[in-house]
Amino acid sequence: MKEDITLQSITKKVSEEFNGILRANLYEIGLKNDEMQRLRKRKNELREALGNTGVGDLYAKNMVKATIKDILIQKLGINKDNIGKIILFDDTKRMSVKDKFDILLFDYKKKYGNNALTILFEDNGLLEAVGDADGFSYKVDEDDIKHIYEMSSKPLRFVDRLDILVQRVYEMYRGLGVVDEIRDMNIDGVSGGVSGAEGEWNSVWVFIKGKTVHLSFLDFESEDELKRICMNCYTYGHPGQLSMSKGYIINEMKDHSRVVVVRPPFSESFAFFVRKFDTIENKKLEELITDEGAECVIDVLKWIVKGCQVTGITGAQGSGKTTLLMALIKYIHPAYTLRIQETSFELHLREVYRDRNILTFQETESISGQDGLDLQKKTDGVVNILGEVSTAPVASWLVQMSMVGSLFTMFTHHAKTTISLIRYLRNSLLSCASFSNEKIAQEQVVEAVRFDVHMEKDVYGHRYVDRITEIIAVGDDGGFDVNDIVRYEDGKYIRCGDFSKEVKRDIVRKLTKNEREEFNVRCNV
Repeated sequence: MKEDITLQSITKKVSEEFNGILRANLYEIGLKNDEMQRLRKRKNELREALGNTGVGDLYAKNMVKATIKDILIQKLGINKDNIGKIILFDDTKRMSVKDKFDILLFDYKKKYGNNALTILFEDNGLLEAVGDADGFSYKVDEDDIKHIYEMSSKPLRFVDRLDILVQRVYEMYRGLGVVDEIRDMNIDGVSGGVSGAEGEWNSVWVFIKGKTVHLSFLDFESEDELKRICMNCYTYGHPGQLSMSKGYIINEMKDHSRVVVVRPPFSESFAFFVRKFDTIENKKLEELITDEGAECVIDVLKWIVKGCQVTGITGAQGSGKTTLLMALIKYIHPAYTLRIQETSFELHLREVYRDRNILTFQETESISGQDGLDLQKKTDGVVNILGEVSTAPVASWLVQMSMVGSLFTMFTHHAKTTISLIRYLRNSLLSCASFSNEKIAQEQVVEAVRFDVHMEKDVYGHRYVDRITEIIAVGDDGGFDVNDIVRYEDGKYIRCGDFSKEVKRDIVRKLTKNEREEFNVRCNV
């Protein structure tokens, strides 16, 4: 091997070897039939795996990496004597910050699997705010990584060095570049191309435990590399082509992560947003709501769901709406069938509640959310769940379906206040020509939606239930009052109100005998 060998030249040779494997004419080799069949099957599997790299398919990733390892050892002669010339494992001063980060993450991954990144950051205080009370952010820079490496690094065996090299070659050849291993971690999300002036490419951000952290030490190095990642990461299931005329695509990855990609001229640069949902599966309310007084919040939420009350979970993006919605499903009576409508598959409730009758629909280019919701009426659904009410037609359908057609409905929305939620739903009815009179439209909304559970996330990333509000109709012209049953004040939950008499009566009718007795005692019915 040459002295000036580089990662780039190694990656190029690996690519050439893959091309040779896939183009080889098996008939010219003179193999027996059974051997030829095995090789043909192997080629087809490898071709398919190469097509599924970068989209969250870990089986495909591991298969390609295994082939890369074979090529490095058998074809390129990588061994313990020359591997240090490609990645400078033995020269700490010349080793790049990317090399040091890869080694740290590799070491943590051996111990903690896909929780490695979160634990690495927690162990070393990297999730603490940088700045002061007047202005702070979350940032991990080059000095942070160098310091951690100097404090914790230890000699690596050849097999470990080889695995790190294989990963680096993979991410440059077919993976997602500097975010490849990060994407596989159990974090809330990762994005790229969302910061920096023109010509600057250190724009990797991760979303961990409610905190958005800038990994300023990672660099895409060029627009071509960022473009390559954007053009690869959304392709699972062949959702169409990201083009200048179609400047964005929303899709899911093989592991059910949501991916959004954008490109110029729609956006000022290529960018991607991967939102992961590994961290929200199988969460119980007791795990999500932990501040002082949490028991009163959990109690109120339980009776709202068991009592089949139409409920909106509101709040900003990342405040925990989807997480809370998933946890609340537990309290829906197991005999009730669930029908879910989403923009893209995110909840994946059947994987969490495997014995429940659940079917989820998503929008496609040819099937709108409204069409999907209309179809649900014919699928024996008792409870309807809307992953997000984000358009006027869906909002209009929500109100109408809450009045007739389903036992009750739960949904998420980005409203900041209960009043803004009601106004949005009212205006949706008007814009869809469901109603022409503003007061009548608002009366329908107030009659349909009973509760607003509002989520908040503070600047430190802490998520909490800000309030649970009952919507009470006043008169017959769309007037209403808001009754806060629980509020979050000074770091603790306060029970500040009670269910209205009408809601109590309605909840009691939906409960089992044992639940009714418990509810009567807890809520003084």
